[in-house]
Amino acid sequence: MGTAPQIAADLMWFIPTHGDGRYLASTDGAREVSLGYMRQIAQAADQLGYYGVLLPTGRSCEDAWVVASALAPLTEKLRFLVAVRPGLSEPSMTARMAATLDRLSGGRLLINVVAGGDPAELAGDGVWLDHAARYRATDEYLTVWRRYLSCEKFDFEGAHVRVKDGQLFFPPVQTPHPPLYFGGSSADGQEVAGKHADTYLTWGELPEDVAQKLASAEAAAARHGRSLKFGIRLHVIVRETEEEAWAAADDLIRYVDDAAIERAQQAFAGFDSVGQKRMAALHGGRRDKLVIGPNLWAGVGLVRGGAGTALVGNPQQVADRMREYMDLGIERFIMSGYPHLEECYRFAELVFPLIARRDAGPAVVARNNGPFGEMIANVGAPVLKVSTS
Repeated sequence: MGTAPQIAADLMWFIPTHGDGRYLASTDGAREVSLGYMRQIAQAADQLGYYGVLLPTGRSCEDAWVVASALAPLTEKLRFLVAVRPGLSEPSMTARMAATLDRLSGGRLLINVVAGGDPAELAGDGVWLDHAARYRATDEYLTVWRRYLSCEKFDFEGAHVRVKDGQLFFPPVQTPHPPLYFGGSSADGQEVAGKHADTYLTWGELPEDVAQKLASAEAAAARHGRSLKFGIRLHVIVRETEEEAWAAADDLIRYVDDAAIERAQQAFAGFDSVGQKRMAALHGGRRDKLVIGPNLWAGVGLVRGGAGTALVGNPQQVADRMREYMDLGIERFIMSGYPHLEECYRFAELVFPLIARRDAGPAVVARNNGPFGEMIANVGAPVLKVSTS
């Protein structure tokens, strides 16, 4: 058993619905979340040829479904990876939402299944299930959700979900349903992913550790007679030289002091997410432990929950590290960088030419060759047109 190396990948970006800025843990250089700013990022990603964008979820974020609904009409090809959170909504409701948004966007919806990892946030949302019970409930939720999207009429009797004569009348564009993405590092999470997901997601760890996770998830899928695709969630700090990239990494955390690290790490310690514990263990809250592998930096995870690692380096180094993950079977990269608008352009301009992308379309060569170093108006002689009248 083993996943095949990938010769091409889908590259995705991130919409920071919780806020953005030039520095972590600081209001200096911060940007508010607004439709105008999110539109800028989404349209940039769309025009640059990104496969899609991830919309985060949680009580610190704007609602992902509402944001996707607002941005879909403002873009053309961009796909939106939107969270379904079992326990916060009924599967019938999110099935109808998914079918509707998939139709109205022309088949551009992707579903990110989030079972939750912060007990304090879950309690605030009225969800009191422990870690194992959440995944049992997620299993039932996705079983019912998938049956709704098939438009069959069905009954279901479970410990957490009960349905009598359930049916969805208007199907989605994508069949049998918008693709399901699922991230979970625990055995319970991988078992549910193996049973239901289309793409299994991991956060950025050392390639050898990622390989073990993928093999475990692949084995879970095989137990259900299924197979999985694989994706990875990473930040990226890429510059024309390696020295500039590492300087930018240091600059990103220039305002992260020991007190901020302590507060964040104490909060993360209360999570029951195995993935979050793996992220925290990479650096242990220590500034001298942030470089965890070649061009792999854990500085973001000092104060940010969830994905906490970044690829740092020049374009060739970043592309080489990405290809190492592709050799493991990773075919989808969900990237982000601060600030997200500028880094969306930078990553595309510097790294896209070095990574084979599926369905990338023809390359567009920008021309900037006027007599003064740029194209300006009225530098060419007008063409004389003779009237034929």
